Amino acid sequence: MDFNVKKLASGAGVFFTRAVQFTEEKLGQAEKTELDPHLENLITRADCTKNWTEKILRQTEVLLQPNPIDHTGARIEEFIYDKLDKKLPSRTTNPELLGQYMLEAANEFGPATPYGSTLITVGEYQKRLGGAERELLQTSAATFLTPLRNFLEGDWRTISKERRLLENRRLDLDICKARLKKAKQAEAKAAAAPDFQETRPRNYVLSASASALLSEEVDKAEHELRVAQTEFDRQAEVTRLLLEGISSTHLNHLRCLQDFGEAQATYYAQCHHYMQDLQRELNKCANAVSAPHHTAAVCPDPVSSAFLSGPSSPGATVSSSSSQKPTKLAMEQTQLPGTGNRKAKVLYDYDAHDASELSLLADELITVYTVPGMDPDWLIGERGNEKGKVPVTYLELLS
Repeated sequence: MDFNVKKLASGAGVFFTRAVQFTEEKLGQAEKTELDPHLENLITRADCTKNWTEKILRQTEVLLQPNPIDHTGARIEEFIYDKLDKKLPSRTTNPELLGQYMLEAANEFGPATPYGSTLITVGEYQKRLGGAERELLQTSAATFLTPLRNFLEGDWRTISKERRLLENRRLDLDICKARLKKAKQAEAKAAAAPDFQETRPRNYVLSASASALLSEEVDKAEHELRVAQTEFDRQAEVTRLLLEGISSTHLNHLRCLQDFGEAQATYYAQCHHYMQDLQRELNKCANAVSAPHHTAAVCPDPVSSAFLSGPSSPGATVSSSSSQKPTKLAMEQTQLPGTGNRKAKVLYDYDAHDASELSLLADELITVYTVPGMDPDWLIGERGNEKGKVPVTYLELLS
């Protein structure tokens, strides 16, 4: 390998000189050229932008992909495709994987069984949720994460490079100032020395020659200072223009942030819609199982127990024979008293399937009551002049 010894020695000398200069500035033993206040403010603002952009980027990645280092090696895969400059293939999301497991389990248990059919229903909706999540990941990566990453890896690197160059120009300028100051001090000291021209003509000749050399040294230092000042001013202007571009970066990131918020809103709206549909399907399954001639199997109803808050029938008691009929006992406990009306808060929107039912809107208050012989999973609801059957699982019974 060919080493340039002179270049290496020169670089080492510059590094040592810079270290000494920084040390003297910190100790207050050397003058330091201060930057323009406007430029200082721009630098502070740029550093703040870079630091917060890094934090927002990292936390957004954690939000969208909480556990990137999993059994699929997601983070390693992203790194490899990024280095190869290739598009990352679409991965299966966790809800999609869960849905696939449920569908496979349903095939094992029997799709015609209540448990198997419910697994199929829930699994299909899990896959829909996974698809919505994948769309969120793709949209957020394109409209939000990529612009932030481009700023840190592109614009900020250019700004950092020009700032380092500006710092070197400032150090060169300070060196020239110090050199000129020393040259002028030496010239002034020589001019103030005793004049021996009357007694020692030879010393006079030597003194005049030294004075000329000192004057020449001062002129040279002044010329170097002007050149260094010009280069410093030019680099300061270049750096200032780049830093003022941070305002445009903020506007760009603002638009990206709005796109990210819209993508999240769309995702959560889809999830809400899917879960409402899933709840209706589960209610249908529960009603089918609780109907006559279907008491042999129990279809899961994960939402009914979570939202029922009404008291059980006053006369309901548990006996040794009732333990053989858990379904009948659970239904008896959810029945309302036959006398009086109660207020109920609607938890979810409900669309009536026929004229005998009452459509509901989330968060509204209605009056409910039961009638003898009515299905315990339903109540009669009244809202003004409107009346019809309403599902118990969509209500929160109030005292």
